[in-house]
Amino acid sequence: MPPVKPMLAKAIAGIPDPDSKFGELVFEPKWDGFRCIVFRDGNEVELGSRNERPLTRYFPEILEPLKRSLPDRCVVDGELIIVRDNELDFNALQLRLHPAESRVNKLAAEIPCSFVAFDLLALGDEDLRDRAYRERRELLETAVEDAIAPVYLTPTTTDREVAQRWFEEFEGAGLDGLIAKPATGAYVENKRTQLKVKHIRSADAVVAGYRVHKDGKGVGSLLLGLHDAEGKLHHVGVAASFTAKRRSELIDELEPLLAGALEAHPWADWANAYAHGSTQMPGAPHRWNAQRDGSWIPLRIERVVEVKYGSTLGGRFREVTKVLRWRPDKQPSECTFDQLSEPEPVGVDRVLHANG
Repeated sequence: MPPVKPMLAKAIAGIPDPDSKFGELVFEPKWDGFRCIVFRDGNEVELGSRNERPLTRYFPEILEPLKRSLPDRCVVDGELIIVRDNELDFNALQLRLHPAESRVNKLAAEIPCSFVAFDLLALGDEDLRDRAYRERRELLETAVEDAIAPVYLTPTTTDREVAQRWFEEFEGAGLDGLIAKPATGAYVENKRTQLKVKHIRSADAVVAGYRVHKDGKGVGSLLLGLHDAEGKLHHVGVAASFTAKRRSELIDELEPLLAGALEAHPWADWANAYAHGSTQMPGAPHRWNAQRDGSWIPLRIERVVEVKYGSTLGGRFREVTKVLRWRPDKQPSECTFDQLSEPEPVGVDRVLHANG
């Protein structure tokens, strides 16, 4: 019965060798969507999320396809995705988290979601979480063999050469790496017993401001910017995950950039964090946590930092970046979008049918 916390994955650098400590691994694409555990009992279907907030009300259009495609009583782990123009569209997925039922129904018709299944936790009266992953996968393949779009079974491979090709090619469809599952591993809730291999890149970005850490001490995150071809500075994400010592040091390092920062700041209109509603701007309210403090402190546009990132989405860093080093040798004007690495486009249909 819900809730069930999904099994998680820890990051590793590169695809492990066959004789690594991880043993036999099964690889699958890492989908860029909302993690979703489906609970089905006859006509009742519940969509659970990673943070245990139910997703059912936000994605009503997937309930009937799940009933047609899944066994009568089961618990299936997977991912909710939205595909537009044969590409994953995470921004569209975020739009679906709307409080108004009328808006939810409108978006369900305009940008419907799909569900990609990748693990089977229960079937009938049997709890499968203690079974080896290879057994759960075999049972899942049988359970969803009659699945029809928009319900899919994720492809898998044990061939490392195939996995490497998927890692390189499937990013062009909007996927952000691979998941590697120990073939003999059980399903362990809320533990990082799986592995994830993600794309890692670096870029030089302007430090345009910062947010104070949630404990009120030191810098919590740096607001990053990149210039477009016309020289306009766009907010592209944040860098965070600093130690307590480093948070305090950053306050001192950035203090000289405070004086007169707002006067000529390109984001001066956003100084009031709640004066706008777009999640593309710094400090915008978060859909899952409207009470989150999004206020920020502007800095003069003078400092450049090199950050490590995995992928981009809609001209922004897909996830929180990590600072590698300050770049005193770089001018802010040199921080442009053209330094970002973009993969060759690949259709999502190619990913979904990678096993044949």
